Amino acid sequence: MTERVQALVVGAGVVGLAIGRALALAGRETVVVEAAGAIGQGVSSRSSEVIHAGLYYAPGSLKAQLCVRGKTLLYDFCATHGVPHARCGKLVVASAPDQHAALHVLRQRAAANQVPVQWLEPDVALALEPALHCTAALFSPSTGIVDSHALMLALQGGLEQAGGALALLSSVQAATLRPGRSAVVQVATAEGSFEIETDLLVNAAGLHACALARRFRGLDARHVPKEHFAKGSYFTLAGPSPFSRLVYPAPVDAWLGLHVTLDLGGQARFGPDLEWLDVGAPQAIDYAVDASRAPMFETAIRRYWPALPAGSLRPDYSGVRPRIHGPGEAAPDFRIDGPSRHGVAGLVNLFGIESPGLTSALAIGEFVATLARDLG
Repeated sequence: MTERVQALVVGAGVVGLAIGRALALAGRETVVVEAAGAIGQGVSSRSSEVIHAGLYYAPGSLKAQLCVRGKTLLYDFCATHGVPHARCGKLVVASAPDQHAALHVLRQRAAANQVPVQWLEPDVALALEPALHCTAALFSPSTGIVDSHALMLALQGGLEQAGGALALLSSVQAATLRPGRSAVVQVATAEGSFEIETDLLVNAAGLHACALARRFRGLDARHVPKEHFAKGSYFTLAGPSPFSRLVYPAPVDAWLGLHVTLDLGGQARFGPDLEWLDVGAPQAIDYAVDASRAPMFETAIRRYWPALPAGSLRPDYSGVRPRIHGPGEAAPDFRIDGPSRHGVAGLVNLFGIESPGLTSALAIGEFVATLARDLG
C-alpha cells in the first residue's frame, strides 16, 4: 500500500510538531509520524523547560537568531493558547572575581543579539535573591519557564486544526530519495508496513536523526554527522525553594553549569550535569539518575547557595542531548540541512537540535516552512 502526502515530518517532539504545524498553516498537506505511542517522549519530555533569552549564542548563528525569534513567538503562543508559563527572569552569577570575564562576554553577546540584560553588583543581586552568594550577576528579564507537555499538546492541536495529521506508533525505517520525483518513505506500524510518497521529507527525529538519515538512500553519507549523546541529570530540592528566579553559574565553555530551575509550582531542581555516554544508539541509553552524583551537585551548588542543607537533594530525572560534537570539541551551530547543503531536492535534515531547541521550536517551524516555500 502506497499513500501520498505533500509533507512528511519524522518526529513528534516539540520541534517536529512546530514544523508540522507551520507547514500545515502554509497550506501543505502534512503528516507528522512518531515511533512512540505519545508525543514528546524523547528529548522534549526531559528538558529543563526553560524559555531561554538568547544571551549565550554566537551573534549571527542559527542558535542566536532562532532562540531570540523563538522566544518572542513562544511567549505570544503561550498567551494566546492558554499554555502555562512564567516570565520569571534569570540571574547568571559569578561566585568569584575571576568569573567576571565570562559575564562580560555574555553581556556583549546579549547586546549583539539584542537581548536585554542588566549588570548587577552583589548588593543589588542579593536584594532580589537574598539566599544568593555572588560577586556580580547578570539579570535576564526575558528568561522564563513553560509547561512543555501543554505546549506540545497545543502544537498538536494547531497542526490538526490546520488540516495536518499525527500518526503515532509509526516508525520510519528508510527512505528512497529520487531526483525529480517524490521520496518514498517506508513506515512500520503494528498493523504492518506501508510506503508514503512525499514531496517534502523533514527529519526531526532528535536522538535518532543521524541514524535515520543514514538510511536515506540517495543521500551522500558525508552529509550525515556523527552523533554523540550527552546525559544531564537533575536533582530536586526537598523543601521550599530559596529562589524566585532561575539562577545559573557563569558558563564554562559550552556548558551552562549546574543551575537552579523552577517548575510552575515553584519547586526547585538543580541540573543538568554533563555526562558523555559511550553508547552507539539511543536505545542503549540508561536514563536512571545516579544518586552518588549528589555530593558533586552539592559542591557546585554551594558556590552560589552556601546554605544548601546537607542531604536535601533527591534524584529526579535525566535527559540526553543529541549532539553532533564530542568531548573537548567546540559546540557547532544548529544544522538545518536543505538541498543547498546536501543537494537532494525535497529533503530537510535537522541535526544537533539541543538547547535552545524548545525555545526555538516555533522559529524553527517558521524557518523550515520558509525553506519549503523557497524549494517550491
